[in-house]
Amino acid sequence: MISGKSVPERQIERSAEEASVEAGPGALRGQVWLTVQTRQAQRLIHGRNGSADKAAIIGLVGFADRLRVIWQAARNDDPYADWWLIKVHETLERIRDLVKIEQVALDTRLEQLTALEVSVAESMKPYRIALQFANPYAYRGAQMIAEYDTFVRTLLTAHHVGILSGSSTEGLLNTCARRIRGAFAVPQGYQFLGIDREALKQGTANASRACQIMGEVPEDVLSGAHHAPFTPRKIRFPEEAAKHIRLNPVDPASKSDSPEFVNDDIGGT
Repeated sequence: MISGKSVPERQIERSAEEASVEAGPGALRGQVWLTVQTRQAQRLIHGRNGSADKAAIIGLVGFADRLRVIWQAARNDDPYADWWLIKVHETLERIRDLVKIEQVALDTRLEQLTALEVSVAESMKPYRIALQFANPYAYRGAQMIAEYDTFVRTLLTAHHVGILSGSSTEGLLNTCARRIRGAFAVPQGYQFLGIDREALKQGTANASRACQIMGEVPEDVLSGAHHAPFTPRKIRFPEEAAKHIRLNPVDPASKSDSPEFVNDDIGGT
């Protein structure tokens, strides 16, 4: 049977198909939202601006913005940034473990009630916020807030049914929230000075300043033997571009009504 298409037409179609295969798929994109049901968890997202009589509180948004700078510096082979990613990772894991321990203890006490079947309280109108972060540790911070939100709901339920007194409930709420705020403040100890491992070897003025401000990088971090589980690929960016990096908080909810993330930076050292 003779095809209705001429040879040149079939060749053009094959060329288009081959070009499409060679081009490959585009960048992966997705959407991330955080939903919380308590005001205690909601306050941890945005933090609080400082005033004459109140100190500023770093929330998830400020935490993520400072991590963005550290992540970029780690990509540029700044050993101090690598060190701070380790600190962030260890702090988040420690606080999340503490919240989980308290959660298990509460769940156990609720399960031990006789003749009462208690459902954990839920909000009739949860708070939902779009997340658009540049690195995985910001999302791990968001997960920590989600776990704290569940803990708060369980805690308030336990108080409502008479398992915990008001003072015990308030104490647990404040203790866990304070620990989370402390975790979000960890990146503030890092200062971007535009150095890398080569600068440390050469003993430049900026390297000496970094040592005075942030301490001496542990040898296993400097050598790369010890690093955070999530690290960016080491890709140097132009020195002039580094001068424009600032630590200005950005509310991710204001960027887009339909947040997206791009999976272009997952890798190790």
